[in-house]
Amino acid sequence: MAFVSVPKDLNKVKTKVALNLTKRQLISFSIAGVTGLPTYWFSRKVIGNDLAIFLMIGVVMPFFFVAIFEKDGIVFEKYLGHIIRQKFLYPKIRVYRTQNFYDYLNTPIESEVRQLGKEKGSKRKKVVKKSKNTKRQQETVKARQSKKQKEEDKFKKKSA
Repeated sequence: MAFVSVPKDLNKVKTKVALNLTKRQLISFSIAGVTGLPTYWFSRKVIGNDLAIFLMIGVVMPFFFVAIFEKDGIVFEKYLGHIIRQKFLYPKIRVYRTQNFYDYLNTPIESEVRQLGKEKGSKRKKVVKKSKNTKRQQETVKARQSKKQKEEDKFKKKSA
């Protein structure tokens, strides 16, 4: 009995349509033929046979390249789109921005409260001071949220 080796990753297998070429390759080669042959026929009378062949090769080569090129499973158009997007459309330096929620905990007021609590050594006063501080934190969070909501409303009004 004959054994046939089956590739492990079946995503890499392309379906062949005709002449052991994929549909993409057939379309690209057809376009190359439709543009290359008239280029040769009309230019050979004007510039001679040798230069007309070189001109035809220059016209046809981009279509052959598009048909054959594939890098990391990505076809030429998508690859070119990624390059254009990365080089020209997106900023070169991307700034990493986050909201630091620990910033609310490290306010100067809280550090003073901790120092006072350590100096006096009273647990009860620490708890009272912390509860006041958490109220302040909640108020600042609410204020920031309302400010953010106002900015979003202004943006919605401008876009509408």
